Amino acid sequence: MYRHKITKAGQVSIPAEIRHRWQTSTVAIEDEGDRIVLRPVPDDPISALRGVFAHLRRPDLSAAEAIRAARDEDVEISERKWPSPAA
Repeated sequence: MYRHKITKAGQVSIPAEIRHRWQTSTVAIEDEGDRIVLRPVPDDPISALRGVFAHLRRPDLSAAEAIRAARDEDVEISERKWPSPAA
């Protein structure tokens, strides 16, 4: 644990070893009522997301087929959730 003073300008220094470990110069600040939480966030969030869905890739499907399959799945889920009244 580190203990640091907050400057009159409201600044706090994050130790170099922590900055290097998380490899970022940007943090999100969360006020949780009884504590403040600093979370590292990517300096470039768009680049950080590249390839995040690679494990979902289906080379056996075209884009149109994948969209159709997703829509069919949505219809099935909706039908299970809200079944049509018996005629």
